[in-house]
Amino acid sequence: MSILWGIILAIAACYLLFIFPTQWLKVEKVRHSLGLNIKILQISDMHIERLRIRPEQLRRVIQQERPDYLFLTGDYTKLEAYLPLLKHYLNVFQASGIPAFGVLGNHDYQQRKVSKLIKLLQQSGIHLLRNESVRLPGFELIGIDDYDSGKSRIGESFHGTNTGRPRIVITHDPNIVLEMRERFDYLMAGHLHGKQLNIPFFYRLRPMGKLPAMGIYKGLHRGPYGTYYISKGMGQTGVNARFLVRSEVTLHFL
Repeated sequence: MSILWGIILAIAACYLLFIFPTQWLKVEKVRHSLGLNIKILQISDMHIERLRIRPEQLRRVIQQERPDYLFLTGDYTKLEAYLPLLKHYLNVFQASGIPAFGVLGNHDYQQRKVSKLIKLLQQSGIHLLRNESVRLPGFELIGIDDYDSGKSRIGESFHGTNTGRPRIVITHDPNIVLEMRERFDYLMAGHLHGKQLNIPFFYRLRPMGKLPAMGIYKGLHRGPYGTYYISKGMGQTGVNARFLVRSEVTLHFL
């Protein structure tokens, strides 16, 4: 009997430590005033094939918080077979009526035909920015394509933007900030999952670029050209678990 209880306790501990954090969605709130008086909901690293957050959970967050914009910072899925499931989440965003903008991530580019994902995003009302900008009320929104995939074109992305207005950047891989020589007021990225498994020396075991090697892999930071935020993301890659890192969407008060 003691052996059985030991097994039950071990299973319960594994669930609470590794699985529950992938289901318990945290709404992180970040304040960085640019004088715009806007609220942006950042949704990053969905990884639909390993996502335990339900569409209804996102619907509730959107209904409760009523952000002015939805910004999607890449890694929807690397598997074409999961596009129909992704559509259920995109339907939630579209039904909200809130303007939505997005960029692609490295896992998206691992699909055999990324054009199918692009078409789905666009049909679902997501304004996809691929090294380009758009002028929105009060600020310039700049979308830089994925750095890890070699798709980033920084100069092209900033071309024609008004330096007299706040410049907000969305991109997937935050390592790009080490390459940027353009001033920006705020940048949102994902990619690093806040480690996903919060264990010492994680980025020695799994190198993910210069930035995490410097100990920068989540949260708000200040660089020489602007302030940037790294989301812990919603979904998982590799093992479908998190350890001391909850799934996250982020509200930015700007």
